[in-house]
Amino acid sequence: MSAEVRSGACSEYEAIIEDYLSGQLPGAELKKLEGHLPRCPGCSAALERASLATRWLRLAEPSPEPGPAFARITMARIRQEVAASEQSKGFWQPFVALAWRFAATVTVVLALMVSFELAQHHRASPTTTAVAAERVNDMHYMFTADTEQVPANRDQVLLMVAENDHGNR
Repeated sequence: MSAEVRSGACSEYEAIIEDYLSGQLPGAELKKLEGHLPRCPGCSAALERASLATRWLRLAEPSPEPGPAFARITMARIRQEVAASEQSKGFWQPFVALAWRFAATVTVVLALMVSFELAQHHRASPTTTAVAAERVNDMHYMFTADTEQVPANRDQVLLMVAENDHGNR
């Protein structure tokens, strides 16, 4: 499919296609358009679409006037719907709104407390190497009576556990 068919009619002929369908196109422009249509698939397709739309509009019947009471009846129905929606809110609606506000406030306060606690814990926590060394020393005292012998690696810790009745004292 060419680019002209996809994009529609040529810009210079697009405006006069409607006049052509209604029979109001002057003679010189009529001959120019009739000479152009067989050579341009985009304009031919646009003419076909416009012709189809015109036929559909002729088939449609005009709708009757809504009458003088249309606005009054419509506004009365709108007022009925608004009143019905206000009644459906019920007794609990203010409490539900209050509960949502309370839940949002509690969530914000809880987030602030957690972030404050994490900040305090981060400032007060020792370095990870110091914690690891302290844990190794604790394990040493737990598994051996000899306080001079500190295990240097994981294998030594496992050997100490095996030698001391599997850590059961």
